[in-house]
Amino acid sequence: AFGLYFPRKEYSENVYIDQPAGTPLLRIHALRDSHGEVAHFHLCQNLIISRARSHENHWFQIREKTGLLYLSKSLDREDFNMLSVGNWMPLSKVMLYVFLSSHPFQEKECDSATRTTVFLSLINATAPACSSLTARQLCFTEMDLSFHIKENKPPGTFHQLQLPSVHHLCQNLSISYKLLAAEGMPFRYTENTTGVSVTQRLDREERERYELIAKCTVREGFREMQVEVPFLVNVLDEDDSPPFLPNGTDTTDAVVEFNRKEGTVLATLTVYDADTTPIYPLESSRKKYTGTIITDDPWISETFRVEHIFDEIHFSPNGSQVRGTQHEY
Repeated sequence: AFGLYFPRKEYSENVYIDQPAGTPLLRIHALRDSHGEVAHFHLCQNLIISRARSHENHWFQIREKTGLLYLSKSLDREDFNMLSVGNWMPLSKVMLYVFLSSHPFQEKECDSATRTTVFLSLINATAPACSSLTARQLCFTEMDLSFHIKENKPPGTFHQLQLPSVHHLCQNLSISYKLLAAEGMPFRYTENTTGVSVTQRLDREERERYELIAKCTVREGFREMQVEVPFLVNVLDEDDSPPFLPNGTDTTDAVVEFNRKEGTVLATLTVYDADTTPIYPLESSRKKYTGTIITDDPWISETFRVEHIFDEIHFSPNGSQVRGTQHEY
């Protein structure tokens, strides 16, 4: 078991000058590796301003049990100048790490292997008025809605469509969502929380990628605006399926004639692996399966060899394209 994991490698959000303390910025989710796990989130108290500089974090905090990242202190212009390269810059980017554990974090514990990166754009301006924002800005962040879910893991909520910062700022607007998906897809949208959940264990060998649409409707008085964006889920592989032979046979006859040139192919055997794809360096894939001539005759060992060639292929279970590997010996 690998434990809890993040369905995104990174998150991003904008932070404006003089947003009040307590302003929610974004919600980070975790998925379970096994039933019974409870997620705990922790923020290390260092902001990375550039590769060479870091600064103690006085402005951001995360709720340990919910993953809600929020402003614990208002960011004023003096703070912005300190965190930016110079006060002439309209925008400064800082980075922080959120760590994940199945047990409560101890004070200053920042060595968990499970972490995700949050990029915050500090903008040298106050937050814009809601009326000046487009429907796209009101509904979705600049991040792609793309997620990675491991196969064979318990179901759970992995994203919230509602933007905490916009919901906090623009309470006079009505913003609602729908998740458009083909019938039978293993995902559910819950309206009262705007959460998106995976409803069952996924199998990468059945389907590797799901393409959905997130639809948002903004209503202000009699005015209505709608925007749709792609919502993509990629299924991460677990090495859980044995290799198989395309024609069911694990033997082949080799006929050796006289005067064959070196390099002549005498026989071939093909093995399919729907579980993995070729990875690099190539030696890593080559070592997974080896071809060996079993003989006590030294002349045979010196005269014949098994060569291993592998390529990516595609299977089509249930009409969906899934990557795999073809090994030829």
